[in-house]
Amino acid sequence: MCTVCGCGDVVTLDGRKVSHDEAHRFGLAHHHPAPSGGLHHYGLGAAGVSVPGMSQARLIEVETSILAKNDALAAGNRQVLAGLGAFAVNLVSSPGSGKTTLLCKTIEALGAAPLAVIEGDQQTDHDAARIRATGARAVQVNTGKGCHLDAQMVGGAMAALALEPASLLFIENVGNLVCPAGFDLGEDAKVAILSVTEGEDKPLKYPDMFTAARLAILNKTDLAPHCDADLMAYEANLKRVNPALTVLRVSARTGEGMEAWLAWLRAGLAAKTLGA
Repeated sequence: MCTVCGCGDVVTLDGRKVSHDEAHRFGLAHHHPAPSGGLHHYGLGAAGVSVPGMSQARLIEVETSILAKNDALAAGNRQVLAGLGAFAVNLVSSPGSGKTTLLCKTIEALGAAPLAVIEGDQQTDHDAARIRATGARAVQVNTGKGCHLDAQMVGGAMAALALEPASLLFIENVGNLVCPAGFDLGEDAKVAILSVTEGEDKPLKYPDMFTAARLAILNKTDLAPHCDADLMAYEANLKRVNPALTVLRVSARTGEGMEAWLAWLRAGLAAKTLGA
């Protein structure tokens, strides 16, 4: 029996058969047969992912190379932001969480505060148009088949925006609860937005995103009574994956929680300005 996953089956790799114990020991990519409950687990091993024909060691090598290049560019973005005393937040969520609506309401509430927005989507400039309608400056970044923004995209958008000193920069990432978690953009904080319509188990299903975030906004709270949402369960699951996470309950439609969100932004900007 495999000492890692408890399975006694033999797997076939590169035309030869090895035991599950050997596959785990040597970091070989392999699939786990479904137990009686029907679970197929591809996330075991050092890389945390399985790709046919690639060993765990090779997967780690590829990921390390990609992230190292991105991190170097992110460090450059961070240096630019630090020099300006600008506070940047990376808004991450699944599609339909209400990011853009919340952002529009936030911009309106901030009034004359200097700010700019980078909008990330696979296609269209619909969200950037909504942001510009508030009077804010916005740059749309279309990623095509890409599922997240990276530091190079954000650096180019920052240059186009010509950010003002002591300003807020909102980066609205592509709607995706997976890939944006691993990519540093040079931001000061990731803010994860979770709608009450998505299900209380989302933090447990996508823990990397909520672990990477500094703040979680439990959004659309006005809909909670209409979809039997258990807000306490949402918060408990968020704290389960990230005990240090700050959680705010917000409704962009009714204004609930908006003052706490604005206060968090102002505090972040004040701290950044003092350090510039």
